[in-house]
Amino acid sequence: MSKKIVLVTGANKGIGFGIAKYLGLSGWEVIISARDEKRAEKAISELKAEGIDVLGWVNIELKDLATIEQAAKEINEKYPELTLLVNNAGIPGDMSVDSEHTEISVIRETLDVNFIGTFALTKALIPLIAKNSGRIANVTVPSEISPYWHPLAYVASKAAQNAMMGVMAIEFQQSNTPVEIFSVHPGPTTTDLNGNMALPGFHDIETVGQKFAELINDGLNHQGEFIELYPIVKED
Repeated sequence: MSKKIVLVTGANKGIGFGIAKYLGLSGWEVIISARDEKRAEKAISELKAEGIDVLGWVNIELKDLATIEQAAKEINEKYPELTLLVNNAGIPGDMSVDSEHTEISVIRETLDVNFIGTFALTKALIPLIAKNSGRIANVTVPSEISPYWHPLAYVASKAAQNAMMGVMAIEFQQSNTPVEIFSVHPGPTTTDLNGNMALPGFHDIETVGQKFAELINDGLNHQGEFIELYPIVKED
């Protein structure tokens, strides 16, 4: 049986940590990416304490394309059997203001990290993932605008990610490239990204991580799909 190796970006905390944990508990060998060595090492020790096989960590700063290039080189050399990329890392932008009061610099930074950086990493790793007939899963939110929660910079950056996923899925099918790409919306989750918001209908990192791992391990083809683990429930 071939190895199951996953790279989870932004896995030192939040949803990324939950995904790394539950994929690890279900038999995946885990590589985490982070921006800070101390936080990465702390996450690795916590994962190992759960009995998870952590292969190591790579330094990826999504707004710095040079770190992405270096990380891709390192991954190709150290982990040539990589079969799953989970694009989880991202920044919130300024969620406290409406679109009219959103600074252009915030829009640019959020797109740089959440879209440009994610695209650059995905692009850099596609040849390796294709070689291993692997998969790419993006952690994202719906492109359809929710009346309840719609910070412009963040929603725009994730809509761009969803477009990337849809275009790539069609191209992979048309060119018979053995890569499957899909997007996963965890649903409302209490994390640092939203200031640990905990409202009715919100889930915790453990619940989301477990459900995400079940999806990854379900044996089905999800090419081009947008999958909601926990859809946002409309208020009455």
